[in-house]
Parts: sequence; C-alpha cells; structure tokens
Amino acid sequence: MADIVPFPRAPRPARPRLSDPEPLWRHLLGDQLRRRRHDRDETLTETAEKAGVSPQYLSEVERGRKEPSSEMIAAIAGALDTSLIELTSAVADELRSAAVPASAAVSVSRGAFSLAA
Repeated sequence: MADIVPFPRAPRPARPRLSDPEPLWRHLLGDQLRRRRHDRDETLTETAEKAGVSPQYLSEVERGRKEPSSEMIAAIAGALDTSLIELTSAVADELRSAAVPASAAVSVSRGAFSLAA
C-alpha cells in the first residue's frame, strides 16, 4: 500500500480582529451631540432649553441611553445651530469608519487534504 502524503499548508492570511462589536447609531449620535455642545461651550441646561427638552433627556441621548425620534434629533440639532443632514452625515461618517468590513466578518478555513494512492 502507498503512503499518505499530506499537502503542504499555505500560510494563512492574518485574520482581522473582531473583538469590538460595531458601534450603535445612538452612541455615535450622542458623542456627536456632546462634542458639538462642548464646542459651543454650552451646558446641558442651555442646550436642552433651546431644544425644548429636559436636561435629563438630553443627557441620556448624549450617553446613548435613549433612541430619540427624528423630531427630537432635529430639535437638538437646531439648538446647536446645525442641520439634521449635517448631524446625521457626521454620524454616518463615523459609523462607516468604525465598521468592520463585511468580508472580514466571514472567515473561511480550509484544512489540509491527504490523498491515498
């Protein structure tokens, strides 16, 4: 009988690390709102008052605890003298840069095969 000869293994490409989950929209939105509020040197109370929301609600939105409606986002954006499209575009850009490519999320491994003669 013939010997089994294993095929040499090709070096595996380095796998991208999937340690961190994709960030949530509400977290990036909150970060963006807080950044814009701080850039204006405003307090939670000042911005909340302009937006017609409570400081507690604005704080929860900034911390990513609340999922605000589009009307609430527009009101807060207006209080920060920005448009809804500018704000959502900035959040979308952050989400794009933080996202793991779909090709990296799928890993296909192939084992070595042996043939018997």
